[in-house]
Formats: sequence, structure tokens, C-alpha cells
Amino acid sequence: MSFASSIEAVGRLLRNLLILPLAVVLLEGCGQNAPSRPPCPAGKVCLHLGNGSEPISLDPHKTTGTWEDRILSDSIMGLTQDDPAGRTVPGMAERWDTSPDGLVWRFYLRDAVWSDGVPVTADDFVFSLRRILLPETASEYASLLYLIKGSQAVNEGKARPETLGVRALSPRILEITLEHPAPYLPELAKHYTMFPVPRHAVEKWGDAWSKPEHFVGNGPFRIVAWRLGDHVKAVKNPRFYEADKVCADELYYYPTNDAISAERRVASGELDSNADIQSNRIAYLRKEMPGYVRTHVWLGVAYLAFNNNVPALKDRRVRQALSMAIDRDFITQKLMRGGQVPAYTFVPPGVANYQAAKAPAWASWSFEKRQAEARRLLAAAGYGPRNPLRIEIKHRNTPDPTLVMPAIQADWKQIGVDASLAQNETQIAYASYRNRDFQVADAAWIADFNDALSFLYLQQSSTGAQNYGDYKNPVFDALIAKADNEPDAKVRADYLAQAETVMLDDATVAPTFFYVNKALVNPRITGWVDNIIDHHRSRYLCIKDSRR
Repeated sequence: MSFASSIEAVGRLLRNLLILPLAVVLLEGCGQNAPSRPPCPAGKVCLHLGNGSEPISLDPHKTTGTWEDRILSDSIMGLTQDDPAGRTVPGMAERWDTSPDGLVWRFYLRDAVWSDGVPVTADDFVFSLRRILLPETASEYASLLYLIKGSQAVNEGKARPETLGVRALSPRILEITLEHPAPYLPELAKHYTMFPVPRHAVEKWGDAWSKPEHFVGNGPFRIVAWRLGDHVKAVKNPRFYEADKVCADELYYYPTNDAISAERRVASGELDSNADIQSNRIAYLRKEMPGYVRTHVWLGVAYLAFNNNVPALKDRRVRQALSMAIDRDFITQKLMRGGQVPAYTFVPPGVANYQAAKAPAWASWSFEKRQAEARRLLAAAGYGPRNPLRIEIKHRNTPDPTLVMPAIQADWKQIGVDASLAQNETQIAYASYRNRDFQVADAAWIADFNDALSFLYLQQSSTGAQNYGDYKNPVFDALIAKADNEPDAKVRADYLAQAETVMLDDATVAPTFFYVNKALVNPRITGWVDNIIDHHRSRYLCIKDSRR
């Protein structure tokens, strides 16, 4: 099929989706075979939340997804937390200070208890930070904490966990010593890699501590049930230090990979919100469901990762050609139409204290010129009509990838590349990426904290599983190390921009677009504040006209 025919077919599919009458949506949502919303106990407030995907675990040391973060951040609180607008505010720590050189931080904990009544102490944090870094924990996020003194050696099994730069000066004073200054530490401290886990429960139950029947948290809600493929249920934690300010009594989190089905469930009132919307339906839904659509700039990038262990993809010319040949303008402006922006760099605009790296020179070329250069690069690498490059794109089954990947497949067809698509459930796809079981991976990254390093660290040779393509460049690593040890914010930002330029020149990934966060939220929900990090903690949510 020609490129024009492929796009025409995609266009027909999109038109059919866009004209789907809401009446049908509502009828299907209310049909006899549709799942119904469980009744809420009299006098209680219950929230039913579409959460995107099924969690792989409820242990913060064994999770990696935003869908898991939404559950865990309602049930466990770190040293810091989000306010309704996503800003960093005190959590378990009422306050903190740091030494003049920025290397030693002390966090002063509030008087709080776990959901079973046991006090939350600095020792819980020490235990937790050691646990996530233990090799046997096998946390895929451990490298995010390599800023803590001695952490990498502990994680690699070269040092005992007691050598880690964390200690309890008293039950309510935690001291953390860093390898290098990190002014973003309070923001990182609200990420689930730094969450405390209850030492007494972990020592009693082992890894089974996070099963609902044993789960102990220190947040506003307590997980009580997990029906695989259906929902996770949490209830209000009466021992939370601000329980009197929490409106909801029960939370239900549902996996909602099918965005169209989720629309029906929100429209029918079965769900109060859904964490995603199929991008090309935003305009339609704004018209048909007034007041439900919520969008905002987001610190996230969609990209293709090239597996450097695949012979063809070891050649920079091949990677460069594949990146150049993607029509990002068509994808964002014609296909998705949700406010996404074409991405030619890896770090999104709007990241704090960062001057964006320059996009590659070819980003300003016409698409036709880029295609011609891509063909030339492939020919120079030995690929052409008589020896076409055959490659597989492994992608997630969520709304945007299923829309975008056929377009990229068609783009590559035009430069003589025979690309096949392999669709996987999100968790399975990412597991394959981490195990390097892919050729080209459709991936996305949302900032763990508002800093360019939250994106660039993914390409460090020390990062491990989340450096999907196994990119290794000592020049890149050295620039990141310089940035880590640079106290001057402007100089640090310049080192990071230089590192990003090196990475982009190596074409180890092909950024495709920068995200907007998008959700469907019933207008009767109060307390939802759109923000750049897309955090909407349930402790702030309520239902309009509830008896609270």
C-alpha cells in the first residue's frame, strides 16, 4: 500500500471514530451488560477512578508506572508531598535544612503513625532507602537514588547497606548525605523511590507485606483489596495526621487501557474520572461532554528507543535516518490534535532551570529533504531496494501509541524500510524493553522531578534497566558528572544541555512529541487542579454537594 493510501485509510478510521455519536456511548454505558458502579455506603463519599493500566505491584520499590504512582501516593507519604497544584510541600518531614556545601540534609519528621498505629520513624526511612538499593530487591528505579553517598556501591553489591549515606539521628531526625549537591532533593523526596515502607511489616511478611491483607501505609488512604483486572480498593485511613481534612471514604482504581470504553464509563457516571483521553477525540469530547475534558502542559516526552544490541541499529546512520523520516508535524497536528508539540530534543520545554539544547539542524528542513537524506544515509549503511532494512517496532496498546505507530510505519515505508508492528499490553511492553527484548521500542517518560536530569539520566551508562537501548557514551557520562558537581545553576544547565546535544547527535533515541496531560473529570468532582506534573492526589478531591 502506498503512503498516500495508508494515510487515507488512517484518515477514514479517524473520521469514523470522531463521528461516533455520544448517544451510542451513553446507551452502551448503561446497557444491561455494562459493569455497574458499586453502591456507596450511606453517608460516605466514594470515588471511582480510571487509572490507565493494571499495577504490577503495590510495593513502591518494585513499581515504575504513573498508574502505580497514583495508587501509592494516596496510601504512602514521603518526606515531602504534592499540594493540589502539584507543588512540593512538607509531608512526613515538617521542615528540613542543608549544610552550606549542599551535601548533608536533615529532615525533621512530624509526629505520625502507620495505619496500624505503629509510629513512623526516621529508622523506617533508613530501612527503606537501604532496601530499594539492595541488589536482591532488584528495583528498576534504584539508579535514581545514586545521588545518595555510597548508593551505587550498595546497589551493585560492592558495599554493605550500612555504608549508605543515611542515618537516623533520633526517631524524628533523618540525615541524608549526598555524593554531590542536589537542590532538587525535596522534589525528588515526594517520588515513590524515596517512600518509606513499614519496617515492622516488611520484616514480618517479607515481600508479601504489600498484599492488601497485610498492607500498611502512612498516607490518607489504606489499600484493602485488589481484584486483578478489575480494581484496587482503598479506604480512608483514620490514623492519618490530617484525616479530618480528607473528604473521600472509599477509592476504587480501575485499569482502563481502552480509552473509548473509559469514555462510556465516565459518561454513564460509572467512573468519576479517567486518567487519559485518546488525543484525536479531545475536540469532539469538549463539545459532547462539556466541562469534562481537562488538559494541561506536561513534563513528558514520547520517543522511540533503538536497541544498540541489534546489528543494524549499531550504525548511527541507520538510527539517524529512522529519526529524520518521522513526520512529527503530521502526527501532532493532523493525527493527534490534542495540543502535543513535535519533539526534536529529549528534554521538554518548561523544565525548571534549564536552557533547552538546540534541535538537530535537520529539524528545520522540509520533510521531503529529510526523507531524501534518510534514504542516502540508509544507502551508505548498505540498505536499499535490493537489501531493505527490516525492523520491528514493539509498542504499547494504550491510546496514543496505537494511533501513532501506524503513521511511523508508513513514514519508514517511504524511505524503503519494512517495519512491522508488535502491540503489547503496557506492562508487558515495558518488561520487554527492560529485558532488551525489542528492536525499536515505543516508550514515554514523565519527569520524576522537575529537572532536566530526570530525563537525561535515562541515557547514562550506569542507569541500567531503564536505559532501554543500552546507550553508552563516556563523553555524555562525563558531562552529566560535571553537572552533578556544579553548584552554579547556570553552569550546571549548560553542562546538561551539552550532554543532551551529544545524545541527540548519537541518535540513540528518536523523540517524537512532547505530551500534554489529559483527563476526563466529572464536573461534580471538586479539588482537581490542572498542573504541569499531572498529580491529582485523592486526599484533595471531593464530590460537589456531598454532606461534608
